[in-house]
Amino acid sequence: MQSITELIRSRRAFFPKNYSDKEIPRLLIEEILENANWAPTHKRTEPWRYRVFHSLESRQRLSDYILADFKANTPADLYSEAKVNDVALRPLQAGCVFAIVMQRDPAQSLPEWEEIASVAMSVQNIWLSCTALHIGSYWATPGFISRLGPILELGEGEKCIGLFYMGNLKVVARAPAQRGKIEEKVRWM
Repeated sequence: MQSITELIRSRRAFFPKNYSDKEIPRLLIEEILENANWAPTHKRTEPWRYRVFHSLESRQRLSDYILADFKANTPADLYSEAKVNDVALRPLQAGCVFAIVMQRDPAQSLPEWEEIASVAMSVQNIWLSCTALHIGSYWATPGFISRLGPILELGEGEKCIGLFYMGNLKVVARAPAQRGKIEEKVRWM
């Protein structure tokens, strides 16, 4: 129990600017994805799908797409070159980016929120796997994810619910996390 407790409590979000240039081997990415595949799933719908941008070429395509979308869809009063560069550079700073996709059960045999929860548990498996491997990671939910359909080649019933950035950290130190007291969030019945 001690090792899983330590792993859960040491998980942190690390932004791509904190990643080094060291490559993440494909075999590690495949192992991380296999762990994602073991998330709980009601009625065995297994709604998680991932689009993997691992090669520099694929991450450049994603970066270019995000840049074009940002320029086309950002109101002038919210637009800045600094923000453009920050958003567009993230895929290039990362060693790998997963587009997190939910595949809705075609029969809609359960509520959509259950499918989203299952995908989120799959992402938690990814995040904990990255933590165990000392790979920095970050789940982003920018507004443009709803417009990533063309680059992700989304099929019927698929919806992107985020981007998961991963990279080897420049520095492995993890700042202490802060959480409110569990006693303030639980009521024994």
